[in-house]
Parts: sequence; structure tokens; C-alpha cells
Amino acid sequence: MPMPTEERVSQLVAELVARRGFDLEGVAIAAAGKDELAPVRVKVTVDSDGPADLDKIADLSREMSESLDAAGDFGESAYLLEVTTPGVDRPLTTDRHWRRAQGRKVKVSLADGAEPVEGKKKFEARVGRLADDGTIALVLGGRNKPHRVHVPLADIATAVVQVEFNAPGAAELELAGGIAAGRPVPGDEPADLAAAGQHSDTPTEGVAE
Repeated sequence: MPMPTEERVSQLVAELVARRGFDLEGVAIAAAGKDELAPVRVKVTVDSDGPADLDKIADLSREMSESLDAAGDFGESAYLLEVTTPGVDRPLTTDRHWRRAQGRKVKVSLADGAEPVEGKKKFEARVGRLADDGTIALVLGGRNKPHRVHVPLADIATAVVQVEFNAPGAAELELAGGIAAGRPVPGDEPADLAAAGQHSDTPTEGVAE
């Protein structure tokens, strides 16, 4: 029996994820090993406004496994389900990503045709508040000369959060409007989180009977 597609798994788990107060960020399905009989790995990435609650993620993983088994799309094939939160260095692609990244440092690349920011098309900045008009406040200059500019999100081609091992300067953090509620202060994350960039529930093996 063929494996369900990532789109199909997304459809199966989306309602459950939303009901538990999370946003579904993506589904990835890949072989767990070179053995053809090895179970496939189903990685489901979720996020929320508050801090990652590992107990809630573990509960969600169990409920998701039960839901996938009940749907029967995997047939008698075994699979490993991993429910995780996004890595610290994930790209920012939606408004909610920008709101949750407030206070963090990002590497920005502007879109073709966009007006350069202080003469640059690529630069690092600290994320400020997202305005209702679709512009994002960005703090440039680092610890020494922090100052704020406003850039339309439509002008940004890519933006990727950077892992930080030192706390930001007080002035630049103030200009950014502080850290998004429930998010760790940059440079204060546990060493394993800064390195791995994500929380992950222990993979759960599932198989429809």
C-alpha cells in the first residue's frame, strides 16, 4: 500500500493541531533508514504563541498517532511519528512568524526591485513590532549604534532567524519593543536548544491494525 502524501497527513492532523492551540507549520515524510522494510519517519512541526510546553506536545503526539492509525492511510505499514517545534533558525514566511520573532536577530535579503535599506540589499537586524500596515520595524546598528527603520514585508524576499549565544544590548532590545511574550531571551536559551534549535517529542511508532 502506498504511503500517504505530506498533504494528506496535513489534512488528517490539521484540525487536531488547531484544537490543541497550535499552528501546523509543516509535515515531512522520509525513510527512517536504508532498509526497505524500515518504518517511514513522519515529522510534524507545530508552533504556538507561548513557550513550548513539552507535556502538551507529548499529548498531541499521542493523539495524533491515534488519529493517523484510525484513518488507516498507512495500512499495515509501520511509521515513526515525531512532533516538533520549529528550529530557532527557521525562515520567517508569515505574519505570525514575524510577531513571534520579535526581539530576535534575523538575516534579511530584500526582493528584486525593493529599495535598499541604508544602501544594502542584504543585512542583519533585530526584529521589532509588525505594524497593521504591513511594515516591520527592524533595529540596525547592533549594540553600538542601534537605530530603527521600517520595511514593508512585501520588500523582503527572505528572512532567517540567527542563533545567538550572547544577549542583545539593552538599547537595541528596547528599540525592538522587547521579546515576544513567552519566548526566550536571545543568548539565554539552553545550550541544547541553541544547538538543535527545536523541541521534539520522542518518536512514536504507529501502525494501523
